[in-house]
Amino acid sequence: MQRNLLIAAVLASAFAAPVFAQNMNTPRIDQRQENQQSRIANGVKSGALTARETQNVEKREVKIEGDKQAAKADGKVTATERHKLKREENKASRAIYRKKHNRRKTS
Repeated sequence: MQRNLLIAAVLASAFAAPVFAQNMNTPRIDQRQENQQSRIANGVKSGALTARETQNVEKREVKIEGDKQAAKADGKVTATERHKLKREENKASRAIYRKKHNRRKTS
């Protein structure tokens, strides 16, 4: 009887651990941050982003990272928190696009 109980407890914990870890994972947000960092780097390299524009979009990315860490702090990233992060990423993406295409160039 105790052996069966022990096996059941081990199996339950083995299946429960990925569920808890899954709630803290933010793979889409992480991937999007990587993509946007790449877009920023390309803009700097090509001269499409000035120093001030780069500073501005990087500040947005730092804020998003801080918000992501705050969302993870309690052990679970809720749907509301994911929605807020996605909205922030959308705004940052539009800002990157606008700043890269505003005809201001570095020397």
